[in-house]
Amino acid sequence: MDWSLLSAAWSLLGAAWSLLAAVWSLLLAVWSLVATAWSLLVTSWSLLTATWSVLATAWYLLASFFMGALMVLQQDPGTRRGGCDSEITILLQDLFRYGKTKRGSEQLPEWLQVPKRWFTHFYVVSVLWNGFLLICLFRAEFLGESLPSWIQNMQHALGRDSQSKDTDSEHFSALLVLLLLWLHSCRRLAECLWTSVFSNGVIHIVQYCFGLGYYIAVGSTVLCQVPTNVRNGKKLSVQICWYHIIGVMMYIWASLHQHRCLAILANLRKSRSGKVVSLSYSVPFGDWFESVSCPHYFAELLIYVSMAITLGIHNATWWCVVMYVLFNQALAAALCHEFYKKNFSSYPKHRKAFIPLVF
Repeated sequence: MDWSLLSAAWSLLGAAWSLLAAVWSLLLAVWSLVATAWSLLVTSWSLLTATWSVLATAWYLLASFFMGALMVLQQDPGTRRGGCDSEITILLQDLFRYGKTKRGSEQLPEWLQVPKRWFTHFYVVSVLWNGFLLICLFRAEFLGESLPSWIQNMQHALGRDSQSKDTDSEHFSALLVLLLLWLHSCRRLAECLWTSVFSNGVIHIVQYCFGLGYYIAVGSTVLCQVPTNVRNGKKLSVQICWYHIIGVMMYIWASLHQHRCLAILANLRKSRSGKVVSLSYSVPFGDWFESVSCPHYFAELLIYVSMAITLGIHNATWWCVVMYVLFNQALAAALCHEFYKKNFSSYPKHRKAFIPLVF
């Protein structure tokens, strides 16, 4: 008997068995991965359906509109029909351009234009309205009082199902986000009054009215994320979760950078003593301006993302708000970036418009 042949056959059989075992282990790992992915998909779908609302649909449609507007305005004029702007494009140009990016404003009647400095009104409305909602929610959560009936009706019509899961952390998340939104509005109002230096630019009256309505809608959206049985007189037990800490830290970080960038823009028009000496436009440098043309818009997006995290990450309605902010700020940033490149021949070529290294 040829023992060497038998030994070789046995070794080959052992190798085949090892290979089979390895393949089996790989299949089990793949199956485990698929099962985990499916479980995550089912969980995500459950969370999505639990937090979806009429408001989510409205914000999604609004975000889609601004995404379409961004695509239209970014389109090369030479690729459009007849090589010229269509009526829709001209209308979008009038609606979305403001301040330094405004073109042909002399073609619009004066009653269709308001001063850009009226941006301050947005934050006055936001401080008053969201401050009122914050007080109402605070009294309902901590003092066991009922929300005004008209707010409850709004919540029932636009908010989440009152039978959905109702937890203390969920209530506290909404209260915390409403507080962050109010603080953000207070800071922006203070910056409009004492930091920013507005030019003589104008904005379209439709854009102005939209801005006023936006800050009413965004605060109402936060309030509607709380199931509307508002605790039936039971006082809130504060439960601080990990996502609250991460969200607030990100909010503070983004807010600090936004303030620095707005101060940089204002200082371009001031002397060292702080006196306004010019209303002309210059190329800003420093902080996030080294990477993008409009870092204050990028910081605004990060602030809304931080609120989404503070709400527990899974809130579909607020992510639709974030998506709206993304496309709205991207549109404004793209127009500003276009202005800088067109008017300053030495403008840094490495700078993106909105998101570092991306857009």
